[in-house]
Amino acid sequence: MRKITVIGTGYVGLVSGTCFAEIGNHVTCCDIDQTKINKLKQGIIPIYEPGLEETVARNVAEERLYFTTDIPSAIREADIIYIAVGTPMSVTGAADLRYVTEVAKTIGENLNAYKVIVNKSTVPVGTGRLVQRVVQSYLSDTTQTFDVVSNPEFLREGSALRDCMNMERAVIGATSDKAAQWIADLHAPFQTDILITSLESAEMIKYASNTFLATKISFINAVANICERVGADVTEVAKGMGMDSRIGSRFLQAGIGYGGSCFPKDTHALVHIADSVGYDFHLMKSVIRTNDEQREVVVEKVRQVLGPLKGRQLSVLGLAFKPNTDDMRDAPSLQIIPALLRKGARVKAFDPIASKEAVVHFGDKIEYCTRLEETIQGAEAILILTEWDEIKQLDLDRVKELVQAPVIIDGRNCFSLEEARAHGFIYHSIGRPVVEQAEDN
Repeated sequence: MRKITVIGTGYVGLVSGTCFAEIGNHVTCCDIDQTKINKLKQGIIPIYEPGLEETVARNVAEERLYFTTDIPSAIREADIIYIAVGTPMSVTGAADLRYVTEVAKTIGENLNAYKVIVNKSTVPVGTGRLVQRVVQSYLSDTTQTFDVVSNPEFLREGSALRDCMNMERAVIGATSDKAAQWIADLHAPFQTDILITSLESAEMIKYASNTFLATKISFINAVANICERVGADVTEVAKGMGMDSRIGSRFLQAGIGYGGSCFPKDTHALVHIADSVGYDFHLMKSVIRTNDEQREVVVEKVRQVLGPLKGRQLSVLGLAFKPNTDDMRDAPSLQIIPALLRKGARVKAFDPIASKEAVVHFGDKIEYCTRLEETIQGAEAILILTEWDEIKQLDLDRVKELVQAPVIIDGRNCFSLEEARAHGFIYHSIGRPVVEQAEDN
């Protein structure tokens, strides 16, 4: 059992710290936000993640998981210190490292024995060496030694707890064999594949992994746009592609683009890294542009069906960037809804989790509904932006009774073309033939 301090109680820090406690370690999660720490001590979880609240409560009750704002004490008591603070995208596209360097400074000032300092935050190549220099320069006791490790996270929002407890691999970039072994031993209970690399390679693996997945998404969305023009069905195309073991079927679901906290930030960050070393990453720039343009596809589909949108009543189903999270960072809804409002449409919206967060972005410009039927009532078109289960399981017969016009613009391909046709809907999806309303409906 190790004593672990996790600095930062955001998505990565809270989930990772909880999972380290779950496998038997003594974990202290720290944050400078006293309000957040107070809520965590009361069992109030600041993020929506299935299973997290119960797992936190269990480990707190069994005295393996603690929360505090006393970061210096937590540093001094730890064997391993995880840095899990935010690295938001700056105006240049680069990752903002101010919080990482501030934590490194605090670690240096409070280092009282050999410790392994681990970057869990997504950081540019070279950040591990930066942390090493900052800690060294702020050591209050220059006789103390430490090592720095990069141990990137590969968690998916909505399944982060499961991903951590059943991780596919642990990447460990270390400045010494001793530090690498400490972190490898820490991950042994997860029974995962472990790859030990240099600091720089571990940092690059995180960016390369996320941006490759983003590339697959933009690629299939571009293919979907071609499919619509030539009469092909992108779901059939993706299925055929995915049967090739060299390609695989995951991340080939056509839609309205990626969002969230990772892919948008990491694609821009890798472009900035490439620019900084004199490489013009044309491919990644095209991935980003394709993703941005994909949101416009939905708005254009609505306009094609309804004509001018001024005064039209539209129902938007789904606001979060993906199901099972309340995260709206770079969600397609943040581009699509303002575009609809600029064209004069009236918008009612539903999301089972993210409506509270949506108020921060849209204020009173749209109407928020707590029930699907309330959202759909009187709609001249329904727009599906997030594939929540309750949306995919809609009773289309009941939907047709409630709407003013049987029009669905499906940005997530939630229904089959046969379903839409059988229920008499005008149905526009992504990368598939348009279903025109049956004459007898």
